[in-house]
Amino acid sequence: MGLTKKILLGMFAGAVLGCLINYLNMSQLLGEGVTSAINLYLTGGLFDIIGRIFIASLKLMVVPLVLVSLISGACALSEGSRIGPLAGKTVLLYMLTTAIAITLALCLALIFQPGVGVSEAAATVNSNFQPKESPPLSEVLVNIFPTNPVAAMAEGNMLQIIVFALLMGYAISRCGESGQRIAAFFNDLNTVVLRMVGVLMVFAPYGVFALLAKTFAQLGLDVLLQLIKYFLVVLGALLLHALVVYSALLKLLSGLNPLELLKKMRPAMIFAFSTASSGATLPVTLATVEKRLGVDNKIASFTIPLGATINMDGTAIMQGVATVFIAQFYGIDIGLTGYLTVILTATLASIGTAGVPGVGLIMLGMVLQQVGLPLEGIAIIIGVDRLLDMVRTAVNITGDAVVSSVVAKSEGALNEEVYYDSNYNSVNANDSQSTIGAH
Repeated sequence: MGLTKKILLGMFAGAVLGCLINYLNMSQLLGEGVTSAINLYLTGGLFDIIGRIFIASLKLMVVPLVLVSLISGACALSEGSRIGPLAGKTVLLYMLTTAIAITLALCLALIFQPGVGVSEAAATVNSNFQPKESPPLSEVLVNIFPTNPVAAMAEGNMLQIIVFALLMGYAISRCGESGQRIAAFFNDLNTVVLRMVGVLMVFAPYGVFALLAKTFAQLGLDVLLQLIKYFLVVLGALLLHALVVYSALLKLLSGLNPLELLKKMRPAMIFAFSTASSGATLPVTLATVEKRLGVDNKIASFTIPLGATINMDGTAIMQGVATVFIAQFYGIDIGLTGYLTVILTATLASIGTAGVPGVGLIMLGMVLQQVGLPLEGIAIIIGVDRLLDMVRTAVNITGDAVVSSVVAKSEGALNEEVYYDSNYNSVNANDSQSTIGAH
């Protein structure tokens, strides 16, 4: 059985077992003592430990992979002075997809009206929730530039790491023979780090199983049923954006077959769904885009880490639907100007709040403030946000892959033979790197 099938099996088994545990918790069929033991030793014990170790292992690879890969890519880019045009195209494409995402979400929410008819009981589920305040824009902009690169790497501050790696790669490319030796070292180190990612992928099915078992065991269906209309509208918008909008943009801007991209991104999407973190999934996304889609390292090493930080199409969709939902719940009409403000604010905020913890809810708080809606409305939807967060993370990393492919094609840095290679699924058990798609 190939790795992708193993991961899907682990994902399905984890979801089923989690739902069963949740049902037993709610019904108390096994008695309070047995139920408490299951929650203590299985859900909060074994599953929690395995899941946290798996996430920690993925996060272990993020900083070295981004730093080494981006320095290698920046060395090659700097030789042709392509950093400026590459950065411009990448950021503009990310902002374009975000603007499309929130526009689509607003349209669907206005059509299906998810906030109409929701009971007042839903508002008390998380009545104690208080969203964090967003930092000033000036502070966010200044914090993009590192004062201590070691501290930036220790804290996992991705934008600061990107700036430092680009600067270092540029300097290496301008140092002649000594620079070439250092560049060769980073290229070799990049190969080693990618192989480490491949080794970790062997344990992926077990990590995915534990993560989903714990998540579904803790999700209560009562809140989901109260907010089912909101849930379905957000889910529909996410799927429409991932399958239709991304496919249309990829075909229109690059001429590539979108079905190949969606098929080859499946393992990375599964990881994103199970971890609900673009950052934790970054090693898998980067390896998949390079090895399976044929995007050159000098492009992927820049676009993928940047996308994991600022590309928030899934979050933008949640914000669009949530804004309409909250407005309808409280009976407030924000008008056409309000909805245009939502589009502009969410698009700019996706970059302006990059790297801030809890960024999704902070961005939603900013949007609600801009159009005069009560922040207390966030408490109504937070009960189902975890499950939706899993889906929108998968959408986000798909958008990263689409933008990377489009930019690579425009820069002549896409290997179409690899992109259209139908044998990418071949797995050699003796080669750990094959687990991420190499062959």
